[in-house]
Amino acid sequence: MSTDDIDPSGSSSAAPETHKNAAQDVIVVDADDEATGTVNRLEAHTGDGIRHRAFTALVFDDDENVLLAQRAPEKRLWDTYWDGTVASHPVEGQTQLEATAERLEEELGITPDQYDDLRVTDKFEYKRYYLNQGLEWEVCSVLQCTLTDRTLDPDESEVAGVMWVPYERLYENPKWYRQLRLCPWFEIAMRRDFADE
Repeated sequence: MSTDDIDPSGSSSAAPETHKNAAQDVIVVDADDEATGTVNRLEAHTGDGIRHRAFTALVFDDDENVLLAQRAPEKRLWDTYWDGTVASHPVEGQTQLEATAERLEEELGITPDQYDDLRVTDKFEYKRYYLNQGLEWEVCSVLQCTLTDRTLDPDESEVAGVMWVPYERLYENPKWYRQLRLCPWFEIAMRRDFADE
């Protein structure tokens, strides 16, 4: 997820104001995803963390391939891991659909005219730590859509690489893909997707 908010050295001496994400807030939620306020993004991803709202989006083509995006090396949490297509946090007053459409365009150049079926398909809560650098504690909505046009224009500051992968084969044969370090929220979303079948 877009969590470039933790000092990579693990030091707590850096003032939060020095990081670009220090001015950004995320939406604090309860276990039912009801908003209870906002919190500084740095604070939400350090220490024991603060539960907040997030999303992960899985984009498919007509052949049921899923588009994976490799997180840029500059990311401070799960850098160079392979993610579902995009993941981030909506801001206050923004719906999951609006936030997802925004991130698809910003990170991959995917515009709304390339799909017409963006929808929320699932929601789950999880908490995962990453090395000594921070954590995610999120109520995460899953969104899906199918592209009618696979044209992409990735932003290299966000995305190190892209790969279309047969979704069912990825799920059923994890050993074949073990060289791909997958983000935990994507693995959870995929597992739950197939558990529903």
